[in-house]
Amino acid sequence: MANSFNKDILIQSPDPEAAAAFYVEQLGFTITAGEPMLELAGEHINLYIEQGAPLGPVFEVTVTDVDEATHRLVAHGCTVVKDEPHFPRRYVQDPNGLIYNLTR
Repeated sequence: MANSFNKDILIQSPDPEAAAAFYVEQLGFTITAGEPMLELAGEHINLYIEQGAPLGPVFEVTVTDVDEATHRLVAHGCTVVKDEPHFPRRYVQDPNGLIYNLTR
């Protein structure tokens, strides 16, 4: 069960361009890509901004097996808040409110 957080954080915004402008102008991020979502690079983290209703920050966690990790986490009180296998991404919210994308 070797899981690791990486330096990617995703947020949702009804206006991704305005959100990106805030992070560029106020916190010194640099826009590095625009598709399939806005990608911003900072000194220590990467920030991704996608169109949508805000969920809060989504951290990325690398796991060996996404399905196994999902089943284990749900059995321990987590809930799946978004599952889009075609993208692929699976957002899980833990009992403490933290949301993360499980990835391989």
